[in-house]
Amino acid sequence: MVLSKGFEIEMYTGTPQGEIVGLSDKIVASLDGFVREPDSRNVEYITAPSDNYEQLLCALLRPRQQLRNYLKQLGNYTLIPGSTLSLSGSDRFYRSDPNNPYHDYIEQTYGTKVVTASVHINVGISDPELLMRACRIIRLEAPLYLALSASSPFIDGKATGYHSTRWGLFPQTPEKVPLFASHAHHIEWVENQLEKGTMQNVRHLWVSVRPNGDRRPYDLNRLELRICDLVTDPIALLAITALLEARLLQIIENPHLDPLTQSNFSPEELITLTASNEAAAASLSLDAQLIHWLDGRSILARDWIAELSNEVSAIAKRHGFGCFLSPLQKILREGNEAQQWLQLHSVGFDTTCVMTQAIRATREREIELENKLCSSLVT
Repeated sequence: MVLSKGFEIEMYTGTPQGEIVGLSDKIVASLDGFVREPDSRNVEYITAPSDNYEQLLCALLRPRQQLRNYLKQLGNYTLIPGSTLSLSGSDRFYRSDPNNPYHDYIEQTYGTKVVTASVHINVGISDPELLMRACRIIRLEAPLYLALSASSPFIDGKATGYHSTRWGLFPQTPEKVPLFASHAHHIEWVENQLEKGTMQNVRHLWVSVRPNGDRRPYDLNRLELRICDLVTDPIALLAITALLEARLLQIIENPHLDPLTQSNFSPEELITLTASNEAAAASLSLDAQLIHWLDGRSILARDWIAELSNEVSAIAKRHGFGCFLSPLQKILREGNEAQQWLQLHSVGFDTTCVMTQAIRATREREIELENKLCSSLVT
């Protein structure tokens, strides 16, 4: 058994010099498969669910190639890596749909804290109680996925002190979200939030991991991991996804894996611990000192990831996607995007230079992967 997987990818558009420019209204009107975000400077595409990693690789690349070709028609525009307004623009909102009342609420309540780019990874699990147990564990381990994906160390041309400024500043909503003990608990809690107005609608649950489906909170069929910064390299993103899938398969195979019964901490303490771990991972990513949910031991994020990867590697191999897990070692060895950019910054490269180099490297990596792996699929 393997699980179906799909991605929601948000990306900024702009110039090769790194200036982010709002073009989503034009993109959404002209290209199928793209949807607008509240701010026009980023645009989202969604891949169809697939259980095949090779197909997912091409599903990640194809829309991006179409978008790049369209941007060329509009002018000298490109795709910009990173998950924040790295060089400029955080002082104001650029509305993509001025007539949308939900967008009114988002702009007035959160401002540009939510004008970020990210990856949401969706993995299919149709049994609602199994889904809730999976969400409990993955929520406690979500800081590990943030640590692997961090790519937002700059805002407005300055290093912020975060590796993931996006998650460090992002307004998680509602303020306190429990570990859901059951599907019934989840339904009751969501209905209560909607009644109180702490959630504007069923989509307004902005937390690291949430159960998702076509009629939330009642009909659920997937786990959505929302914590990751934008990972521009598809191979790195598939490695992170392989770690998530292998862990989920382990959870499915072992019904005793559950923080509600295994952990030394109460559910309330686990939420506090996880918030602290998320903040640490947003600041230092792979070098963050975290607290393990099982027994409270202190552990470096990179060591926890290596432990978990070793633990689930046999499962990934058994299910035929072990090779997609292996690039994690390169991330652990060389650092995530934020760490690589900060390293350049520390030896004298200014933020504009770092980002323009990243823009070129992203494009070159896409060409390399298209030529090697997806040339028959990309036009």
